[in-house]
Parts: sequence; C-alpha cells; structure tokens
Amino acid sequence: MKFNKILENLVNYEAGKPIELVVREYGIKAEDVIKIASNENPYGCSLRVIKAVQNEAFKMSLYPDDSMYELKNSLAAKYNVGSENIIIGSGSDQVIEFSLFAKANPSSKILMAKTTFAMYEIYGKRTGTGILKTTSHEHKIEEFFDIYKNNKDIAVIFLCLPNNPLGECLDKEEVFGFLKEVSNDTLVVVDGAYQEFAAYKDENKKIDPKKLVETFPNAIYLGTFSKAYGLGGMRTGYGVGDKEVIKSLHKLRSPFNITTLSLKAAIEALKDEEFVKNTIIKNFEEMARYEKFAKELDMEFIPSYTNFITYKTKKNSSLICEELMKKGVIIRDLKSYGLNAVRITIGTKEQNDRLFNVFEDIYKG
Repeated sequence: MKFNKILENLVNYEAGKPIELVVREYGIKAEDVIKIASNENPYGCSLRVIKAVQNEAFKMSLYPDDSMYELKNSLAAKYNVGSENIIIGSGSDQVIEFSLFAKANPSSKILMAKTTFAMYEIYGKRTGTGILKTTSHEHKIEEFFDIYKNNKDIAVIFLCLPNNPLGECLDKEEVFGFLKEVSNDTLVVVDGAYQEFAAYKDENKKIDPKKLVETFPNAIYLGTFSKAYGLGGMRTGYGVGDKEVIKSLHKLRSPFNITTLSLKAAIEALKDEEFVKNTIIKNFEEMARYEKFAKELDMEFIPSYTNFITYKTKKNSSLICEELMKKGVIIRDLKSYGLNAVRITIGTKEQNDRLFNVFEDIYKG
C-alpha cells in the first residue's frame, strides 16, 4: 500500500517512558516507580477540579458544549481579551497544528530554535514546508533575526518561552524587539506552556498575551492546563490571538475537540489560582536543591524557568537513564536532540530525595 510521501521523512514524537513500561520490563511494582520525565505536575491538580469532574462523570456520554462558552469567557477574563480572541485545543499542540496548516505550505518555510518542542517540526513536515533552525541549541534572538532577514518566505516562527526541553527563556523585551522586525504576514507562535513558572521567577520573562496580540496582530500566544494546573491527562490547551487569526484557525477545528470532562476540569482549574501559586512556589524551592546537587557533582545545568531542569552530563546520558529505570526512576534522555543531557521534572521532596540518592550512585559509579 502506498502512502503520502511526506510520511517518509516523519519520525514519531518520543514521549516520556510510561510507568507501565518500567513495570513490565523490570518487574518493579507500580507503586515503587516514580516518573519525573514528562513535566507533569507532581502535586496532581486542584481538589475542586477532582470533585467537579466526579460530579459531572455521568455526562461523559454527552458531547461537550462546542461553543466552549464558559471556558473561553473565563480565559478572556483572565487575560482581559474578548472571547473571540480565544481558541481551545486538545492540548496546546493542537493549536500548533492549526497554526501550521493555516499558514505553512510546500513553498514556504518555518523557523525555530535548534533544540525545542519536537512537534513544531513534526507538524511542519506534515504540511510539506521547509524547516529552518538556529545553530544554537538554546534560543538566541540574533540568530532568529539573521535567518529571518535572509529568508523572506518564512510563514511561521516558533518561540518557545520558556523553552522545552532545555528550560531557558528569552526576555520579553528581546521578543517584542524581534517582532517589530517581522512582517505582518508571518505568523509568530509564542508558546507559553511554561509561562506561569517563568513569570513567577522573573518578571522580565513574562509575556502578557493581551499586549502581545494587540501590539502584534500576527502573533498568537499558546497556553495549556497540562503543566501548572496539573491537567496533563485532560489534554486541554488554548490560543490567544487577533480575532481574525482565531477566526481562521477555527476553520480547522473539528467539532467537540476536547471532552466534556476536560472542559469541566479546565473551567474549575481557573477558579483555583492558589493551587497554581503553591505548585510554583514548591517547584522553585525544590529546583534550588537540584542546582545545589548539580554543583556538588560538578555537573553543568541550564538555569531553568520551568518545572524541569536539564543536566549536561559527563557520563553517557542514555546509560544514566537506563540505570535509573532499572531502579524505578524515570527521567528523559535528550540524546535524540544531539545532546548528552537529561531532563528531569522537578518532583515532590520525597521523589527528589530518591532521585538524588540513586542518581549520585550511578553518576559516581
């Protein structure tokens, strides 16, 4: 059977190893496995979300409100924009997909950092567009500008702020300065999946979606409920943009693209910002321990504005990850990005204590 030739150059997105795989392969009890690989919220989600979903469980046989009226209005109030400026996706990565199919084509190109969220490239290749990357792994705005000014056929630019999987983040002034040089016909996707963390740690990193899209109608801001809100399993994200951009993206959205319970969970999550604040505070308290641990092992790390940290290891990163899995600790190997490095989600104090003990034995062994 013949398939679309575009598929020949596509690779599957490498998701974090699931707990079930470690249980099967190494015979470890599920309760003895800790997964700190996929940047999920180690504190779960708000209790009011759990109660609301439990109370609405009987509605799972029904389609959700496809207008997503309450959720869009809640997000509009949060960011002081109109509901017409909001689009809801099955995870923010679905809005990435909408953005690329709306703008990219085989005669255009897209631009991104060398090491960033893999789905930008995967979705881009599905459209047949050309892929341009900076030479540096981390975001360096001067490299984006140099590539952009020499390639006038760039349809979409991705700025991951903060950047996954490395953790670094551009200042908002750098971002706005760059956008001033970008054509109104180039769509700039500002991926703010981890913005709640960056904004708390450093005000200079905070991107205000309202100011962004009002100043630059060709920009779209992406947010998600998967990280700080702890709803990774509910797959709910959103885009904030100029109403004409959002109107175009809605033409690509299939009906009922998130579930009834996902919709309810997101609505309730927005009502408990105290949970999010506490999550972020504990995250950076524990991250300080990770930085101290790295220094004690004389191991380089990338200062992070997210809920994970990247260690550049002297020992083979794949070997470290494999040995950790044998002991029931799952982290993320970055070898596929061309880096001898690991990405570790900042867990609870107990999870982190266990990681430090096991990691040190492996690293020094």
